[in-house]
Amino acid sequence: MANLDEEKQQAAPPDPLTFDPGLSRYGDDRLREECGVFGVFNHPDAAALTALGLHALQHRGQEAAGIVSYDGRHFHQERRMGLVGDNFNQASVLHRLRGRMACGHNRYSTTGNTILRNVQPLFADLSTGGFALAHNGNLTNALKLRRELIQSGAICQSTSDSEVILHLIARSPKGRIIERFVEAIRQIEGGYALVCLTNDMMIAARDPVGIRPLILGKLGDAFVLASETCALDMVGAEFLREVENGEVIVITDDGIQSHRPFPKRPARPCIFEYIYFARPDSIIGGKSVYDIRKQMGVELARETPADVDVVVPIPDSGVPAAIGYSQKSGVPFELGIIRNHYVGRTFIEPEQRIRALGVKLKHSANRGVIRGKRIILIDDSVVRGTTSKKIVQLMYEAGAKEVHMRIASPPITHPDYYGIDTPRKMDLLAANFDLEGMREFMGATSLAFLSVDGIYRAVGHDSRDPYAPQFTDHCFTGHYPTPLVDQNGDSEGQQRQLSLLAEVR
Repeated sequence: MANLDEEKQQAAPPDPLTFDPGLSRYGDDRLREECGVFGVFNHPDAAALTALGLHALQHRGQEAAGIVSYDGRHFHQERRMGLVGDNFNQASVLHRLRGRMACGHNRYSTTGNTILRNVQPLFADLSTGGFALAHNGNLTNALKLRRELIQSGAICQSTSDSEVILHLIARSPKGRIIERFVEAIRQIEGGYALVCLTNDMMIAARDPVGIRPLILGKLGDAFVLASETCALDMVGAEFLREVENGEVIVITDDGIQSHRPFPKRPARPCIFEYIYFARPDSIIGGKSVYDIRKQMGVELARETPADVDVVVPIPDSGVPAAIGYSQKSGVPFELGIIRNHYVGRTFIEPEQRIRALGVKLKHSANRGVIRGKRIILIDDSVVRGTTSKKIVQLMYEAGAKEVHMRIASPPITHPDYYGIDTPRKMDLLAANFDLEGMREFMGATSLAFLSVDGIYRAVGHDSRDPYAPQFTDHCFTGHYPTPLVDQNGDSEGQQRQLSLLAEVR
């Protein structure tokens, strides 16, 4: 993560004509979620259902996937690099994952080396029995805790901040496993949604302000845990409720118990679930993600009108907002950009002279829609701005007369430390330029962002009402909802802050 001291010492604002944040590790400048989690308790096909659930959550992580199951006597685990469908589609694999309970995890692409030992769920044999842990999120005091554990004799087998939780559970003097678990999570800070498996129970937990999502469902006599409702839909499970912020749920053969180990705090779910991360067909907070993204486009049209001929989404995430913008403004909606969904990782890191053409591997101009038109491009967010710049150029090359850019979220000015992969502040476009500087960097005719108030209106809240529900919106406002222990420590700690499954350099 970022060295905040170095960022504060930037001598002069960069020139928008020469600013080069570079490509991300993925070859673009999109945000990346950490992962998705899924669990099934008391179903004869627990592992197969978990594989299906992870498939529905594939958008939350594409680099690796794992499943751990328990058959009443033994734990079984399969952890693989790559997509769920490429690794858990064979009966022979699922046959080895025997048992009536299972938990699974999708990993997103991270920095550092890709190594199997970092793939979750993590598993350990404790004095109380086996324990598997799947974690979505990021701990903001993981580096501090890890150093303390190593100094006291702990041997770490991965470079994951999630392993810290296992060590804290193992070292707890408490007798019952749930007491050990609660004592462990009371020591951690940050955003987390946990699904854990023991010899006789499944445990779910959400951080005290509910930054990362987690839901509870039911399938016959079985209980299901998942990051999003789309995973419940995949396996035919009924949605029961969201796991509440600060809640610990214990599922056994006797049913469900709810524990509240933290003082009551207002929920602060991550606003980016609505903007970008969640699948459009998911329901969050009782609201359709798709409907909210359309409403963001409506609010964007209210705030930032433009005299144009056609509304063009940047696919795929910009489509709902573009529909909303078109409906509110009356400007026709057209698919002026066609996305290639079959670009593999091989094409992301070629030689420099080929990399410059990278945007055309993923996006092609629909010239019949673009030529001779004043167009308005709609996207969900801008991180580094490199992709936006190339798409604007692509539109001009296709014959557009004017290219206006509208973003259905506020400018991203601060890094995230709770499970979203954002670059250092010095690489964030909006942290380095004012609106005119960003427009000049992109080469657009005009540029505008949705306001923070507009985002809250789209979700049905009022950001100015002190009693209205609030979100974790620090990427726009700089207001972090938890202590940033590792980030506010020494400069070395800031540089080496542990992100989930990231390789420590």
